[in-house]
Amino acid sequence: MCRKITLLLLFFVPVLSQAQSLVSSTKLGARTRNELLAEFQVPFIQYGVDYYRIVYTTTNTQGLPDTVSGLVVVPDDPTRIYPRLVYQHGTAGSTMDVPSFNVNAGGEGIIGWLFGGLGYVALLPDYLGLGVSDGFHPYVHAASEAQTGVDILRAFNEFALQNGVYANDQLFITGYSQGGHAAMALHREIALNFEDTFSVTAAAHLSGPYSMSGVMRNLFISDEVYPAPGYVPYTVLSYQTAYGNIFNQVEDVFKAAYAPAIGQFFNNQISLGQLNDQLSAALVANEGSVRPVRMFQDSFLQNVVNQPNHPFNQALADNDTYAWAPESPTRIFYCMADDQVPFENGVVAVDTMLALGAQQTQGLDVNPAADHGDCVLPALTQTFFFFLPYQQIGTVGTSAPWAAGKLEIWPNLVSEEMLVRDLPSDGLLRVMDMSGKTVLEQAVSAGNQSIQMGSVPEGLYLVGFTAEGRVWHGKVVVRR
Repeated sequence: MCRKITLLLLFFVPVLSQAQSLVSSTKLGARTRNELLAEFQVPFIQYGVDYYRIVYTTTNTQGLPDTVSGLVVVPDDPTRIYPRLVYQHGTAGSTMDVPSFNVNAGGEGIIGWLFGGLGYVALLPDYLGLGVSDGFHPYVHAASEAQTGVDILRAFNEFALQNGVYANDQLFITGYSQGGHAAMALHREIALNFEDTFSVTAAAHLSGPYSMSGVMRNLFISDEVYPAPGYVPYTVLSYQTAYGNIFNQVEDVFKAAYAPAIGQFFNNQISLGQLNDQLSAALVANEGSVRPVRMFQDSFLQNVVNQPNHPFNQALADNDTYAWAPESPTRIFYCMADDQVPFENGVVAVDTMLALGAQQTQGLDVNPAADHGDCVLPALTQTFFFFLPYQQIGTVGTSAPWAAGKLEIWPNLVSEEMLVRDLPSDGLLRVMDMSGKTVLEQAVSAGNQSIQMGSVPEGLYLVGFTAEGRVWHGKVVVRR
């Protein structure tokens, strides 16, 4: 008992000197391990979860106090000490389409369940202007995305103290789409301004628009067909909300055929999906195809193209998130066939970070044929296996955490047979392709085990072994 109290005090002493940031917490439900296994078909899930909506304080785009919501997902074994993981969510279709409100409806909040089942305390901010927060959401606005992420970490400290949750000092960061942008913004903010408060263990940024002033601007002002025209005015409206200098009225930026729907969206009267549908229909009727650049007033577009210091160009540049050098292990995952967030965002980010001296940053095309929707699963799968070697889970009352182990596999290039050496106990071995699909599953005994791989097609595979609540992993290439 004394050891338990000591661990608690060691973790929370820095928090007690800070102003209170947690306003409230409400338990939304629970899922058992078996329910999560059925939901996700991910064999490495080791825990059930309890999950909560929290409300906490932050600051808005003007630096004034504000209140936001978020989702906290906690593994259901109270004897363990878990790492924290912040997941930044993708573009919300409406103000309630956010993790702490859509989780029970099968929305993106269930990714918090997944990471909780994998042994992380998962924290999912809802962002400004969404969830319980009033006003218009400052979409792809790096500063506010980072701020709500920092403040959910502070609020979690108080939540943990109140609910008997134990977390170590490890911190993982990830997010998809807008969440990739938000995750990189948070990672940068902690690395540059909060390194004495938080230490990022590893980060994975997934299919995000990191190059707002380059790749995304080029897309916005091009005459290309684009399947999600609502993202263009969403960005303009966001930066008007944050900076106040983009336009006086919506009609200053957008032609009369499109301005009414955009104005309704700005007033939270229609959803993003409805905006996309209305703009797509109007563009097809007026222009023959969905080319968002044709929504702009000619004068506004010419000014943006010809004036580097135009307020919109300055706002875009202010929200680039990649021009720095991460020190912690970092991966930038993308898909080359992405139809909404061009993969060049990831390439630009990786190249710039490496040029600035990053030593542990890599980029990877996780599925060259996947569009934006189909890229989610391989990106998350790669993230899980990237984080796994760093993850440490301790036991309350002891000082030694356990980390995921590395499998001894020989050879790494196999044709028909793979030898797995020195398994510590009986358990279950699985071979999965890079999308996370299990292609071989076999109960194995302790010691050295020979695994027949003749039925496995050629390719790169992840090998996982689970036993007694622990995980070991490795990779193997099958080639004939």
